[in-house]
Amino acid sequence: MSGSLPSSPAVSSPAVVGAAPTQAELLDFARRTAADSTLVASLPLDPQGRTWVRLAGPAGSEAWLIGWPPGTGTGWHDHADSVGAFVTAAGELTEFSLAARLPTDGWRTLELTDGVDRERRLPAGQGRAFGRHHVHEVLNESPDRHAVSVHAYHPPLPRIRRYSRTGLVLRLEQVERPEDWQ
Repeated sequence: MSGSLPSSPAVSSPAVVGAAPTQAELLDFARRTAADSTLVASLPLDPQGRTWVRLAGPAGSEAWLIGWPPGTGTGWHDHADSVGAFVTAAGELTEFSLAARLPTDGWRTLELTDGVDRERRLPAGQGRAFGRHHVHEVLNESPDRHAVSVHAYHPPLPRIRRYSRTGLVLRLEQVERPEDWQ
């Protein structure tokens, strides 16, 4: 199931909708949830593909607990108009991202400049928040250990744009909407 967010039963009651949570609030939620060892241990892990459970996020946000088998990842993508955060709860994840402001729409191929690549190693307890149109890929590079993480987005994901990358060329390949992964 690598590369798509699925539908899954909620673990907790639906979130109360209020003021939109900030990136910092989403990161705080992800940290607190990742520290819940009972919840993290309850996630079924599959050696072949990612597993997930949908969570009730703060103030109407969308949240997920995701299990990553060794060697799995998301591929290059963004979360379009949503801000988000994620925290590694177990194992270690690596995030590759672009430190460049990309056009939001109307392009299929873009040539990047040198120096835009960023890499973050995120062991258990570490995470990050990000803004709209943040292009990244997340990987479990371990050859033999699962990773588990908590992700939160607001507004709930209206779309995910998937990219391919060859050298400095980024190409928009697909736009997914919630009905594509429900």
